[in-house]
Amino acid sequence: MKKKEFKSESKRLLDLMINSIYTNKDIFLRELISNASDALDKLYYRSLTDKKIKVSKEDLIINLAFDKEKRTITISDTGCGMTKDELESNLGTIAKSGSLKFKEDMSKDEKIDIIGQFGVGFYSAFMVSDKISVISKSIDDDSAYLWESEGADGYTISPAKKDKVGTEILLHIKEDTDDENYSKYLDEYELKSLIKKYSDYITFPIQMMVTHHELKDEEKHEYEDKKELETINSMVPIWKKDKKDIEDSDYENFYMDKFNDYDKPLKVINYNVEGMCTYKSLLFIPSHAPSDYYTQDYEKGLALYTNGVLIMDRCSDLLPDYFSFVKGVVDTDDLSLNISREILQDSPSLKLIAKNIESKIRKELEAMMKDDRENYNSFFKTFGVQLKYGIYNNFGQDKDKLKDLIMFYSSKHEKLISLKEYVQEMAEGQDKIYYAAGSSVSKVNDMPQVEQVKEKGYDILYLTDYVDEFAITAINEFDGVKFINVESKDLDLETEEEKEETKKINEDNSDLLKDMATLIGDISEVRFTKKLKKHPVCLTSKGDISIEMQKVFDAMPNDLGLKADTVLEINEAHPISDKLKKLYKKDKDEFNKYTKILYCEARMIAGLPIDNPTEISSLICEVIAK
Repeated sequence: MKKKEFKSESKRLLDLMINSIYTNKDIFLRELISNASDALDKLYYRSLTDKKIKVSKEDLIINLAFDKEKRTITISDTGCGMTKDELESNLGTIAKSGSLKFKEDMSKDEKIDIIGQFGVGFYSAFMVSDKISVISKSIDDDSAYLWESEGADGYTISPAKKDKVGTEILLHIKEDTDDENYSKYLDEYELKSLIKKYSDYITFPIQMMVTHHELKDEEKHEYEDKKELETINSMVPIWKKDKKDIEDSDYENFYMDKFNDYDKPLKVINYNVEGMCTYKSLLFIPSHAPSDYYTQDYEKGLALYTNGVLIMDRCSDLLPDYFSFVKGVVDTDDLSLNISREILQDSPSLKLIAKNIESKIRKELEAMMKDDRENYNSFFKTFGVQLKYGIYNNFGQDKDKLKDLIMFYSSKHEKLISLKEYVQEMAEGQDKIYYAAGSSVSKVNDMPQVEQVKEKGYDILYLTDYVDEFAITAINEFDGVKFINVESKDLDLETEEEKEETKKINEDNSDLLKDMATLIGDISEVRFTKKLKKHPVCLTSKGDISIEMQKVFDAMPNDLGLKADTVLEINEAHPISDKLKKLYKKDKDEFNKYTKILYCEARMIAGLPIDNPTEISSLICEVIAK
């Protein structure tokens, strides 16, 4: 029989289909099952409009079989089948879709879900097959025909025998190579897994003979393998069911099975959208972070389906980074896909869906914070750092979306509170949001700089995550109230009288303070202060970089050269103040020792390293021994 050439750019185009458009060989089965589903849909639709066609829904099935010895896979359906001309047109012309033509021929008032629209999915089978045979009998023709091809060289069409209407596709699987294990597609477990992953929600049953290892003789511990025809796919996804028919346990089981989690989700968000973009979405907020969540190996994204067919396992474009912890699925028919269905085009619909999902997640989290604080606290302790990073990232462009969701430990309430709650409860006369940064609540609580703020009756937010201060800096103000670090040189909580007294003390001891600053070297200024109560000294900072920010920069692998502009402040009311003044007049050597010790003490209180611990230890022992 004379072989026919493909009605397109032949070998070059088919090679492109196989080697470039499809990057994942596993999807060949998804494409063939989707085509079979379309054929069943067409037949059922025609049975509703043509009284001559008698079809029961129960008769519409997809069957899959394999033979390891012959290295074949067979996918058959009881759909509408194809005539000789349709085989010629649909399979002989690459990138021509019979499903698309069928959909275009329907009236606008008629609605049927058709999956395949680009006419190239069939050819993905050549990624794993060196020969494909298609036997089809059309509902419109008493004759059956065989279409066969070994690839880009062409195809043949010949008469065939087939009793029932439908299509049967026989794939001859390639031999294994050093790089590819094609034999895995002849494994029962592998085929079942591919059906469950990509085609679980095809609305027609996908049947397959499966092996059951059953106990034959309990006493002898003998087993035997029994074959049984089973429906592999679930057919109806949970997100397409009526909400009133779904139990909490259904959501939990779906989540744990789909996303391989050992615990139930913290929150379920099930909602549908109709309008400019129509989609169904089932989202989950996990109760704990995956082990790889804060690593580069973690992949964000939602599973993307079209008509129950998995298009992308993780569509990262559907989630912003700051909501990357969300798991779930989105099912829509409104997306523009490229012809391989593997890579989404720059689709306005996709962007609209992503925007709506982001807004929905944010609103659900806001509602949880307000109405279910216990669970929100649990969520925030797990994923709060991600939200705060989202505020700081991209130069703070998302801060307004997230600032109502973040919380910090309150010195007054001794628990996490929101920025809105802080502002609503500000003391009379208070015009700033005070915060203190440190590695833990206990360490922040012991900071000398918090004393004066607490004495004024002002609440202090404790920032204990590395990203906290960067997030606060990005927000800058909340409801018109600016933030200020208690370590800031410009804290400005003294009365005018106290300011004048402090100014005079510093002026009277200007030479002493300058000499201390010169001796220390790595410091902007030394001065006396009235802000401290019990502590003798502390470090404060000037400018945009705080001491805690410097610690973050110092921990980075590359030296960015970013340092805090620090000021050593000495408690004017502490006995050490008088001691320094006396030593400065009578014993400069001893004064220098005290200066070094006090500066290192201030660095230790601030959590900064000491460059010369041996020298300081010796100085302390020398001073104590006197």
